[in-house]
Amino acid sequence: MDTPKKRDEVEDTPLAREIADLTRRRSALAAVQLPLPPTTRIFTVANQKGGVGKTTTTVNLAAALALGGSRVLVIDLDPQGNASTALGVDHRAETPSVYDVIIDDEPMTEIVQKSPEFDGLYCLPSTIHLAGAEIELVSMVAREQRLRTSLLRFLNETPEQFHYVFIDCPPSLGLLTINAFVAASEVLIPIQCEYYALEGLSQLLNNISLIERHLNPTLTVSTILLTMFDSRTNLANQVAQDVRDHFPDQVLPTPIPRSVRISEAPSYGQTVISYDTNSAGSLSYREAAAEIARRGAPN
Repeated sequence: MDTPKKRDEVEDTPLAREIADLTRRRSALAAVQLPLPPTTRIFTVANQKGGVGKTTTTVNLAAALALGGSRVLVIDLDPQGNASTALGVDHRAETPSVYDVIIDDEPMTEIVQKSPEFDGLYCLPSTIHLAGAEIELVSMVAREQRLRTSLLRFLNETPEQFHYVFIDCPPSLGLLTINAFVAASEVLIPIQCEYYALEGLSQLLNNISLIERHLNPTLTVSTILLTMFDSRTNLANQVAQDVRDHFPDQVLPTPIPRSVRISEAPSYGQTVISYDTNSAGSLSYREAAAEIARRGAPN
């Protein structure tokens, strides 16, 4: 028979503490009603450094907000099409895609697909054809404005309001990424909690500043999300503190942990929000989405 002392020892193990913490966070999220923005908030998710969790962040924040009752559109602007895969939408080579929107002026209304993940979650898919779009855009009129023009027309023609649009960018600063910056009003930057995390960030901020000055005066870096966070390491904690010191107003309080479940979900054509909604990774993205909704658009 367990003595009170033994029971206390069991309840104070790291696993027991983790389970208790997850239970508390689940209960807190269940009680939250996410506020809906009065006008559509358009985010470009960008970082010129690869492997920081841009696509993962895009699809999971979008799914978390859709789960909370928002209508959300994800624009997959990366030729690899990973966001389309994670949202379970068709993006084979012959599928109408964002390429047709940007290059051929096809209306988005006919190309946007509904994701099977959640009600209110939609995707403008990418196909391999987008790989050639950078070259084709060079000689086109208003080449930096093409996505913005199509997106605004779509949002104006849609009878039911979209609350959020997330644009997933390729990891390089070409014309596709510039189109994303021009179409958006907010930039969300995922930063991994690892060595070299801040490397290249100043260049990205300089590029955003140039685009703000010359092409899109409403653009602002509103949100920074810490990803791949491992609280057991001094390095991750130090990087997180450095980023918070540099950007106290933009960094979301909840970091996204390293998680096997987050990595597994896309192979099943799902986000982690639907793949394992009660996992630590899912809860972290849901908390980050709730914070984005509560903060509202910057003035």
